[in-house]
Amino acid sequence: MTDRSYFTPNGGHPGQDQLLTGRAVFTEAYAVIPKGTMQDIVTSVLPGWDGMRMWVIARPLSGFAETFSQYIVELRPGGGSEVPETDEKAQGALFVTAGQIELTIDGTAHSLSAGSFAYVPPGSNWALHNRGQEPASFHWIRKHWQSAPGKSAPAFFTVNEQDLAPNMMPGTDGRWGTTRFMDPEDLAHDMHVTIVTFEPGGTIPFAETHVMEHGLFVLEGKAVYRLNQDWVEVEAGDFMWLRAFCPQACYAGGPGRFRYLLYKDVNRHMPLSL
Repeated sequence: MTDRSYFTPNGGHPGQDQLLTGRAVFTEAYAVIPKGTMQDIVTSVLPGWDGMRMWVIARPLSGFAETFSQYIVELRPGGGSEVPETDEKAQGALFVTAGQIELTIDGTAHSLSAGSFAYVPPGSNWALHNRGQEPASFHWIRKHWQSAPGKSAPAFFTVNEQDLAPNMMPGTDGRWGTTRFMDPEDLAHDMHVTIVTFEPGGTIPFAETHVMEHGLFVLEGKAVYRLNQDWVEVEAGDFMWLRAFCPQACYAGGPGRFRYLLYKDVNRHMPLSL
């Protein structure tokens, strides 16, 4: 697979001549946050950071995401933080969509460019900066790591998507593949972050209904996605949240590839109390 692209929001502000009608949907089973909602007026900033702003596209909230938060961070040249994470229980997953960032963990610096992924274990001593001349953007997924008998927290690692071969779903003639950043055999991980790719004509040919909560950010292309009982058109820059057991299916009609960054919680007992 070549010529990968990663949609990155640029903010801005719509003119007074624009219609109010949009594609944003919020239900008890799913939500769609379209790219058009990611304007300057809805950004957030964090203490302890310089030269940053972010769009919060998922956060733990009654009736919404339960296991994770997800930010799209825009970092200006010279911006960054010496203490990005203030929650010692939080693990992090970073995925760069534009520019270049420097991640320093335990005194070692790692340069991350578009397509780079990094897993940051809970309690890590890490810093993050934009040392370049251009703005950088990355997704930051945060989740409390859930311990399990005989399992220690996973180790730090970083890899670029372009160095990984996607795992093709059987029986799809190469139309549906998953690029896995975490080793699915490593049960120390309680979340998986992957990139799912559909070639034109590729489908999820049944209504998946399962316990994993999902966050999906569309990196490239467009498709029709089934969310619960609704078929919804989505395109690059849109974010979808799916509650556990929300039925889902997909048809990628083209003309190009349809790709999204996927979060899901895995490998742990279900809590028996709310």
